[in-house]
Amino acid sequence: MSEFLGIKISLNPWSVLPLIILATAAVAYLINIIVLKILKRTVPGGAVRIDDPIYRLFEKYLFPLLIVVGLLLIEDLAPLPPKILRATHGLLVALAVFLVVLLSTKGALLLLRNIESRYEPMRLVKGPIEIVIKIVFVALGGMIILDNLGVSITPLITTLGIGSLAVAIALQDTLGNFFAGLYIKADRPVQVGHYVRLESGEEGYVDHIGWRNTRVRMLPNNIVVVPNGKLVQSNITNYYLPDKELAVLVQVGVDYDSDLEKVEKVTYAVAKEVLKTVPGCVATFEPFIRYHTFNQSSIDFTVILRGQEFTDNFLIKHEFIKKLHSCYRREGIAIPSPIRTVHLQSENGGNHEKQTSARHQGFNKTKALEELTRSVGGKSSPSRPTVQER
Repeated sequence: MSEFLGIKISLNPWSVLPLIILATAAVAYLINIIVLKILKRTVPGGAVRIDDPIYRLFEKYLFPLLIVVGLLLIEDLAPLPPKILRATHGLLVALAVFLVVLLSTKGALLLLRNIESRYEPMRLVKGPIEIVIKIVFVALGGMIILDNLGVSITPLITTLGIGSLAVAIALQDTLGNFFAGLYIKADRPVQVGHYVRLESGEEGYVDHIGWRNTRVRMLPNNIVVVPNGKLVQSNITNYYLPDKELAVLVQVGVDYDSDLEKVEKVTYAVAKEVLKTVPGCVATFEPFIRYHTFNQSSIDFTVILRGQEFTDNFLIKHEFIKKLHSCYRREGIAIPSPIRTVHLQSENGGNHEKQTSARHQGFNKTKALEELTRSVGGKSSPSRPTVQER
């Protein structure tokens, strides 16, 4: 004679158990159908499709979870010996925790993939985040199961905490570089193929971004290896952001006697020709000129051109300077050189001054001093030369 829910049943307890399991399964099946129908109708954004990942996830794991939860609710009512009930309880709790952890992990991964489809940088760090999610849920589920089995988890948590602290201290730099690598991949201040200049002065193309360091290939074909931790803490000039095109600035100076209107027209014509003929230029760009300084021997201005990327500026400047120099010579526009003025002053108080100027290319300071000394050689008092440059 067995008693279940206050009803006396004249059956063996082991014969009643299958009936209890079948009744629980039937109720769980009905609840599962109702939940899935509600899910189809109430999910924001429209009805859930049969092939939707969320629907398939609940369809696969909700029914067994409901059976386990149902058995946990009525296990005390089952006509079984106490030892068997305790063992059954531990097994059902372990199954329930396993199913909840499995359902939660897969749900979190689905959420991550949904974010990844909307936020492109997440694709680059999806792998490490998935591993962390799995480890966290498995660790939590394992501790809950051990606790329900009567295993004390306090010493385990203490040991793991002390061990984690020791590992974190020992691997401080490595972990710092790892998380810096995650930041670089997610935020993407630099990407593979970008041309960058580091705070230390090195510049080149980003060749590789790893979890520990970033490699930059310089123009001489050398590789600079930069730890990610130092990279994110330094100032970086990225010549590919926000766009690969960039302004190419060329500094020019002309003589004070030059006709500035003519200089501007001639320089503009040369700049326009360079933009149309030199590879790497932006042919549609309109060059312009801005005068900015009355210098010691010249009026200075800047010519603004535009290149398709940073390394194109070398060829653009090369061709522009050649063509501009040739055009200036034809048009009679002078590009002044620095001028030196030499002053001679006698030591006996009588001042004698002679000035001579020469352009920098053909000027010889020693010969000029000798000639000036001979020119005043009839004087009995020595002279002290001074040189001033402008």
